[in-house]
Formats: sequence, structure tokens, C-alpha cells
Amino acid sequence: MLQLRDVTKTFGTVTAVNTVNFEIDTPQVVGIIGRSGAGKSTLLRIMNRMTGATNGQIIVNGEDVLALRGREKMEWQRNCAMIFQQFNLVPRLDVLTNVILGRLNQQSVLRSSLRFFSKEERHEALTLLDRFGVAATALQRAETLSGGQQQRVAICRAMMQQPSFILADEPIASLDPLNARLVMEALHRINRDEKITVVCNLHTLDTARTYCDRVIGMRAGRVVFDGLPELLTDQTAREIYGAEADEAFEGSITSTSLGNAPKPDRAAMVGAH
Repeated sequence: MLQLRDVTKTFGTVTAVNTVNFEIDTPQVVGIIGRSGAGKSTLLRIMNRMTGATNGQIIVNGEDVLALRGREKMEWQRNCAMIFQQFNLVPRLDVLTNVILGRLNQQSVLRSSLRFFSKEERHEALTLLDRFGVAATALQRAETLSGGQQQRVAICRAMMQQPSFILADEPIASLDPLNARLVMEALHRINRDEKITVVCNLHTLDTARTYCDRVIGMRAGRVVFDGLPELLTDQTAREIYGAEADEAFEGSITSTSLGNAPKPDRAAMVGAH
């Protein structure tokens, strides 16, 4: 179980995240939606411990991860992998090395810098690349790949951490519709196949409705909606997005293969709120 209790983050006089409360007690895909500046990215960075919270707790299996320090904090960050809008790969390194670097905090600095990787690590990385359709790029430098390919490599790197949670911060914002669909399908399959909770910041409403089991709407740092996608009416969405509502209704991506995946039991998800 992951539980947020009154999580708050202030920057001077600005409150970016304002007493956020929710819990996730079953592996699911949770979409966080809201206009630019709603606090979505800040919230994910707090959850991963990339930035600190001003107040509140994040409880995982009875432990407050916001109180972790040193090795325990690094272990939480391994268990809670991040995927970024701008991919955050090392451009001049080959794809295979970028993926194996997902194990960075489990290796010595010297071993990682010299790329002394085991046969098992290379095999695991290649298996992940093949699973997400980018194995042919394994020996290419990351900077030579398209945006969609780079994001799938970033997903492989996150999976290399063997996490229990994946946090994805606007993972499709810079992608064309086809690559956006491939990335969202990849995240959806990870949840279904590996039982990994995926929390994903999204800008377009239809994407959240298509791929998420649950949608959390944020406005001005607060949670203003938390429920099943089908309960998110257009009127509620307009209240969440405000002046950006029309943009949020655009850019829909559809899935041709999602229909083959097991559909979530929406009623069962209600208890996870």
C-alpha cells in the first residue's frame, strides 16, 4: 500500500502541493491530470524523494518514506522508478548501457563508470529491449534514436531497477500520437503483467480515460477529483483544467492492442480510493 497523508510543498509564498491525500492499495494505473502548474510534477518528485515535502507523510508498508535517509532513501528510489518527459538518457552512451545503468545504485561507482557489467545484466537488458520493441537499437548511441524509441528505452531502464512503483512524469508530452500510444501501452502492460503500480502525469483527458484505472484531478495544488475514469464528466474536466480545457480534450490517442489486454475491474478499484 502507498498512502499520501497531507503532503504539502511550498516554495516561499507559493503552495505547489496543498494537503494531498490519497492511497493506492492494489496495483493499478493511476493518471494524474490537471493544467500546467497544478502541482502534478512536484507531487511525483516528492513521491520519488527528488525533492522534499514541507509537510506530510508518504506511508509505504507502514514506513514513512519521507523520513528515509542515506542508503534507505536510495533503496526507496530504486523501488520507485522515475520516467521523465525528456527521457534523461545519457546521449553519447549506447542504448544497452543506458538500460543497465538502471542498476546504478546497486553497483560500485567504479564498476558502473567502467561499464563492467555481468553477462546476466546484459541478458536482462536485452530481454527488456526486445520486450518493448527496441532491441535492434541496443548498440546505437541513445542520441540517434527517435523520441518514441528513447522513451521506450527509458522504460526499460526503469524496469531494470526491478521497482514496485513506476512514476511517469508527462511521458508522452513530446511524442507523436503513434509513439504516445506505444508508450502508454507499454506502461499498461507493465501494470498488468508485472503487477507494478504506475502513477502517470498526463495532460490529455482521453489518454487518461483510455489507459488508466483511476484518475486524480489536481488544480492549484489540491486534489479536486479522485475516481474511476467514466465518472470524470466533461464538465468536471473543465473545472479541473479551466482555461486549458480545450487543449486537454485534444490530442487523443487510441489503442489498437489494448483491447487484447485484460480490462480492469472498475468496481474493485473503488475500494482502492
